[in-house]
Amino acid sequence: MNMFIKEPGKGAIMKKKDDSLRETILSIARDLADQGGMDNLNIRSIAKQAGVASGTVYNYFSNKDEILLALTKEYWKQTLLEMDAAITADSFCDGLLQIMLYLKEQIHQSAGKLMHSLGRVRREGKESMAYAQLELDAILTRLLERDPGIRSDLWEGDFTREQFVSFVRRNLIGLLKEDEQEAAFLIHLIGRVIYKS
Repeated sequence: MNMFIKEPGKGAIMKKKDDSLRETILSIARDLADQGGMDNLNIRSIAKQAGVASGTVYNYFSNKDEILLALTKEYWKQTLLEMDAAITADSFCDGLLQIMLYLKEQIHQSAGKLMHSLGRVRREGKESMAYAQLELDAILTRLLERDPGIRSDLWEGDFTREQFVSFVRRNLIGLLKEDEQEAAFLIHLIGRVIYKS
């Protein structure tokens, strides 16, 4: 619960937030959203199930959108960890296909619902998801590094690994809503660029 502590060297008393209560609030919010959809999620219901006053929830989150944003960030962090562990392909292109299928499935499940419900914090949601892009870049880079079939002369001059990974990630994310033919074409195109003839 919240505790009042005296700040060193000052007479003022400030609230110290309890991280376990924050996690409890997010867990309850996740359960409410899963059970009844985003419309079922509100501060009053969360507070009631947590056994705290609504004001206590507001000590952690300014509004419902902030809760949804926190849930979205948490969801993608966990999803990318699980996806990275699930990729078994040795080749970059096969790994890219696994990534695409995995992310497509996640978006059709909870992730898509969370992202569409962000409402007023959509811009903040996109900005705060930058860490997910960095993590996806790291996964793609590891896939490139472990593929022995990639041309040794590929990363020369102004054609850098970082630019290539960024290009692949942007196109991959853009194609998640498209049909599988488009994704197959992108993967085929990438294979033509990175592998020896």
